[in-house]
Order: sequence, then structure tokens, then C-alpha cells
Amino acid sequence: MTSTEPSLDYRKYVLAAAAIFITVVYVLRLFTLQLTSDNYKMRADSNALMKRIQFPARGAITDRNGKLLVYNQPAYDIMVVMNELAGIDTLDLCQSLGIDREWFDRRMQEIKNMRGYSRHTQQLFMSQLSVEESSNFQEKLFRFPGFYIQKRSIRQYTTSHAAHILGDIGEVNPADIDSDAYYQPGDYIGKQGVERSYEKQLRGIKGSEILLRDVHGRIKGRYQDGRFDQQPIPGKNLTLSIDLELQALGERLMRGKLGSIVAIEPKTGEILCMVSSPTYDPRNLVGRQRGKQHKSLVLNPMKPLLNRAISGQYPPGSTFKTSQALTFLQEGIITKDTKFPCNGGFHFRGLKVGCHSHGSPWPLVPSIGTSCNAYFCWGLYYMFNNREHYKDTKEAMTRWKDYMVSMGFGYKLGVDLPGEKRGLIPNAKFYDETLKSWNGLTVISIAIGQGEVNLTPLQIANLGATIANRGWYITPHVVREVQDSQLDTMYTRRHYTMASAANYEIVVEGMRRAVTAGTCRSANTGMYEVCGKTGTAQNRGHDHSVFMGFAPMNDPKIAIAVYVENGGWGATYGVPFGALMMEQYINGHLSEASKAKADAFEHRTITYGSNER
Repeated sequence: MTSTEPSLDYRKYVLAAAAIFITVVYVLRLFTLQLTSDNYKMRADSNALMKRIQFPARGAITDRNGKLLVYNQPAYDIMVVMNELAGIDTLDLCQSLGIDREWFDRRMQEIKNMRGYSRHTQQLFMSQLSVEESSNFQEKLFRFPGFYIQKRSIRQYTTSHAAHILGDIGEVNPADIDSDAYYQPGDYIGKQGVERSYEKQLRGIKGSEILLRDVHGRIKGRYQDGRFDQQPIPGKNLTLSIDLELQALGERLMRGKLGSIVAIEPKTGEILCMVSSPTYDPRNLVGRQRGKQHKSLVLNPMKPLLNRAISGQYPPGSTFKTSQALTFLQEGIITKDTKFPCNGGFHFRGLKVGCHSHGSPWPLVPSIGTSCNAYFCWGLYYMFNNREHYKDTKEAMTRWKDYMVSMGFGYKLGVDLPGEKRGLIPNAKFYDETLKSWNGLTVISIAIGQGEVNLTPLQIANLGATIANRGWYITPHVVREVQDSQLDTMYTRRHYTMASAANYEIVVEGMRRAVTAGTCRSANTGMYEVCGKTGTAQNRGHDHSVFMGFAPMNDPKIAIAVYVENGGWGATYGVPFGALMMEQYINGHLSEASKAKADAFEHRTITYGSNER
């Protein structure tokens, strides 16, 4: 008996210690839960709390001169929590919001079918109410338990211009939600233009606030005076590179016509204007009517939503001859003094490429000035048949294609807008697959910007900028500055072509000759030296009118491409449009004579048949 007494005493002390320890732990835990931990208190109070998203102000957008283009205006959404709906008068609700019962039933079903739907969280019922509409509904809100008003903002556009650059915003789709956890059903996202390409910079960061509700679900105020609220962070402002007045002039000139005008500041790659015609008013794609307006634009056969400046792919016509001159010079196929005959065109082995009347034979500079087809056909023929430089035609073709790619053709340039197309620069493989056999004569039309060659107006304008810079370009871009951020280096880095600056000087001389004594004479002015090149691109219907140029010659401030579909000769629309645009940008205004000319062109329209578009 006595031998077991110490064991019993030990157990007694162990049990007492364990009981004391457990008691202390529970007391401390209870103290923490009731007095020191707000997190647990929030969980206990969750049935009386509501988390409401606070949407950030979207970044504003201005032009290069600080003119406001896009800003925010207060708007309100009607949100609904399905689990809180209790005996509301549906007819009264519909009358209060100006909707019918059919719309109400359809919308409620749409909400229930949304991905991620929950009966316990707020769902978007109706969007973008004005201040007046929201105020009227706010007075009756107590009659509709489960419905709430949420403040946000709506985009407003100060101008009817630059729609394809600015873009618009709309409600997110399932793909947007799946690709980015930032978005929830009912959120808005940039759909086109810089609103789309700079969405992450413009949208900001969402905040939230915790609201306290009574037993009837009515909002009684902010939980703990907003201690757990998170303030939204506004989006970043954008400064565009476009000049609004220049953009407006371009859109005026292109009214009633199909095509594009693109102007670039050569030294920076900044896009000064980007006109695509027909266009539309961005202010129409705002508010609850956006869907209806957007549908009408989609169904319009003239395709006003298409940004022809970056998505239109056209034969560049004779503007392309400048790139051929540079290639032939650099490869040693020709020199500045090389002459080729032109007897009404290129004639060889039964093949004829026509040309207009001018002197013959002429060297390179006047051949650029008069836009001689024969000169560049001969140049390509001798390049593709030169066996001292290339083992066969395919190798010559590959070398030719490399020059074109170095000049920014055949691939997307990388402009900071959605929807850019690459155009087409054919290579040997392309012709192997499309033709049974081919040689330099078979593909001779590519030398004058016809045949299989296709460029976008942006690429043609970039060609002008590259020549203005004597052999380099910076990727064209429409955003000049992002608030508190650096531009991507792709918009500040120079790209050098395969041709030398000395050979570019020869081409510049030829383009100046075109303005003083050639096909671009109507662009000549005593105010500054203009360099230009016309193009008359062949088409199934009427030819396209094209112009590419820059000014001033030795201190270039603007390079420009004009493309008017079915406009005829390059001198008919392309040259005068280019001249007016350069005058507006360089001088800051038009002379009285130029204003009259611009007014006349604004009211000239081109009739487009189904076979001419």
C-alpha cells in the first residue's frame, strides 16, 4: 500500500496542473475573441455587414497640347441581392425605373445565368443611371428590399473626333472575367482604341467599404467608422501624341470618302493624327444605349468600326518605288546616274508595264520625280537576274524581302492600338506555293507597289518617316505619356534599315524633285520645302489615290500618308490632302486660300459601288 502512495500523489498534481492550464487557455482565448480581435467580431457580425466595391476613377485622356478628350462623369448602378428580395411590388419597381415587366423578368433570369452568380452577393441589375434618375429612385429605395444604389463613373468624350484612337468601354464578357481576376460580372473594360490597349493603366485599383445593416437589411452606416475600408486608387492619365486640330482637319477632308490619313513626327515616332473614314462619334457609344448604337455600326456596310489606318491592307502603288530605289542603290544594281529607257513603259519579251509620257532615258532622281514605272521594273529585273550577286532568283528574292522587312513592311509595326494587320511582302516560298514557275518578269509588278504587295497606311506613313530620318524609325505610337510611368522602350528605340544614309539622301532629292517639277507639284510652297511621292494604286474599280511625303526637307516635323480608296490619280486627292495637313501642323493654321480648298474637298464625295470597295 505504502509503495503506491507517491504515484497517486503525482497523478493528482498532474491532473490539477492540466486543469489549470486548460482553464487559462480558454480564458485567454475568450479574452482575445471578445475584447482584442476585430476580425473575429466581424465574422460574428457578418450577417449584419455588407461589403460594397468602390470603383476607382478611370484615367483621363488628353491630346499632345493638353486638350481634354476623355473624362469621367458620375453615374449609378442598381444592384440586387437575390437572397434579400422579400415581397417587393414589381410593378412599382418597374415604374420607378422606367422599365417594363418583360425587361425585369428577362434581366433577373440573365443574372441567375451569369457565371459566378450567388444569391448572397450584389449583382448588377441596371447600369449607368444619371444623377437625376438615381435621385428619384433613392427616394423610393426603402420600398424595395434587396435593391441598392452603387456609385461609379461613366466615360464622357469632349469631341466627336478620333474615335478609332480613343475607343470606348463596355461591360465585360465571360472571356474577360476568365482572363483577369480583377473583373466581376457587371464591370466595365476598354473595348477598342487606347481604352483597350491601355486598360490596365487606365482602370486603377478597386477599393471597398464595409457597411452595417439593421435586421431589415437597411444600411445604418459604415462599420467601425470605416476602419476596414480600402480606398480605390485612381487610374493613370494618358497624354496622347495626336494633335486634335490636325485630326479634325483630316476627318473633314475624308468626309464622304473611304480611306485613311496617318501623320507621324519622324524624330519620335509619335502619331500626330490617325484618320479612318468613315468614322463615328465616340459620344454615341456611351451609356445604356451603347449596345444599340454599336450594333448599328456593326451592320453598316461601310464598316465605320474598321480602323483602316492599321487594319486596311492596300497596294502602296508608286510610293513603294522609294523603297525599291534604296534597295537597288544599296545592292549596287544601280547608281544615282544609272539610266533606263521608258518608251511608254517597260517592254521586254512580250511583257509590257505601261507608263505615262515623260523624257527618256532618265537617271534615278527625275525617275522618282516623274514616277517612272519602267525605271523600277528594269531595276528589279536586273537585280533578280544578277548572277554575280546571287546564285539564283530565289536568293535575290530573299535578299529583296530582307530589305523590305528592315523598312517596316511585311510584319506588324507594333503600334499601341488593337487590330493592327501585317500587310504582305511576298517571298520565294510564297511564289513557289502560288505559281508553278516564276522569275523576275513574272513578279515584275512588285517593283511598282502592285501585284502581291500590300501595306497598311500606317506602314506607308512610317516609310515617309524613315526617309525623313535618312534611314531609321521609331515604332509609331499614339500614347505620348503615361502618368508617373515610363513608355515601353519599344516606343523610344531606333530601328535602322539596311540602306545607308547616303542613299536615303538620293531618294530625298528625288522626292523633292517630285514636288518642284514632278507629280506632286500642287504640294509645293514657299513656306518650307516639301518632299513627296504620289501613288496611283490599281484596283478592280477606280484606282486608289495615294500620297506619301514629309516636311520640311532638312528638319522634318511631319511625315504623312494619304490613302483615298477609288480616288483616282495620286494628285487628285492624295497630294492636296497631304499638303493641307502639313500646312496645318507646321504653321498651326491654314491660309485663307487653303481654308477654301479644304471646304471644297470636304463637300466632295466619292460614290462607291459594291465592286469598288
